[in-house]
Amino acid sequence: MNTDQTPDRLRVALVFGGRSSEHEVSCATAASVLDALDRDRYDVIPVGIARDGHWVLAPDDAEQFRLTSGHRPSVDTHAPSVLVPTSGEQRGLVVHEAGQPPRDLGEVDVVFPLLHGPFGEDGTVQGLLDLADVRYVGSGVAASATMMDKHLMKVVFEAAGLSVGPYVVITDREWLRDPDGAMAKVEVLEFPVFVKPARAGSSFGITRVTSAGGVRAAIEAAREHDPKVVIEQGIFAREIECGVLDGHGTDLPRASVVGECRVVANHEFYDFDAKYLHAEDVVLQTPAEVPEEVAERIRELSVRAFLAAGCEGLARVDFFLTEAGDILINEINTMPGFTPTSMYPRMWAASGIGYAALIDELISLAMQRRLGLR
Repeated sequence: MNTDQTPDRLRVALVFGGRSSEHEVSCATAASVLDALDRDRYDVIPVGIARDGHWVLAPDDAEQFRLTSGHRPSVDTHAPSVLVPTSGEQRGLVVHEAGQPPRDLGEVDVVFPLLHGPFGEDGTVQGLLDLADVRYVGSGVAASATMMDKHLMKVVFEAAGLSVGPYVVITDREWLRDPDGAMAKVEVLEFPVFVKPARAGSSFGITRVTSAGGVRAAIEAAREHDPKVVIEQGIFAREIECGVLDGHGTDLPRASVVGECRVVANHEFYDFDAKYLHAEDVVLQTPAEVPEEVAERIRELSVRAFLAAGCEGLARVDFFLTEAGDILINEINTMPGFTPTSMYPRMWAASGIGYAALIDELISLAMQRRLGLR
């Protein structure tokens, strides 16, 4: 890997891996971006975060980080350590390797945090980069943290006048003090329900429950990922998604064509295996076959949600479209799946922006944003 700065190239640090259960997904995303980055335009520094939180200088080798049914990629915690800056005074990366003097990699122009889930997508890494006055792709601290929490996310949506489905929240305090009382809150919902960790992604810890007898075990399963649990009433609807790409300067964000995800075999819902290991069980359609007025309404609501949440850079906005024609917002992903076959890049490809161009656009947007409060 060439770590010498080339004057006419931007230096981009790809940060991936992380401490969350989505570590493998993040590695897979990094593999795709490593492949697509134009090395005539960018000097690339891959920085991995191991499962134990150790930041390391990762190999510039996309194949090592691909996710397949036979290979679960991970960041090697024993690779050379990377010390990241914590102030605007010293913004360079420093590598520490056993038996070697510290090696200065120099400053980077922009960070592309390809992190999914807690301790990465939730504002924690964004806050670290803000402290160091380093530009980065994607939303800032507040939007990242709020949109990571499925409870707070819904509060923001409701305040913005967006329709959400019925749900209840069970906090750690409630569960520990009075689990029976917490269980009673679920009685206002109709079955089936989906029991979810409030701050996890890629469908980790989610259980579809069809009767009251399965709720307690589902809550305990969700709590293995997050002590805060959201329980949502199942909605019989199509799942329609839309990609949002920020505007330049004061321009409004842009919305892609809409897409649809349909599980066609072997899975009760769009879980981890369906998303990443058994693509043949899922149909991802772009554009989705919906009336033009419905597509336009979803595009409009996507931008509205993006702005209400204070998102920046990119987001994928997910909706439910009921048989009655009602449109309910499900969630925003501030760092959506980002392999070429993931829905966000697929929707933008169908909108005329290919994968490599999309990466270029996101880096360009990050370079334009001012440092500090925005």
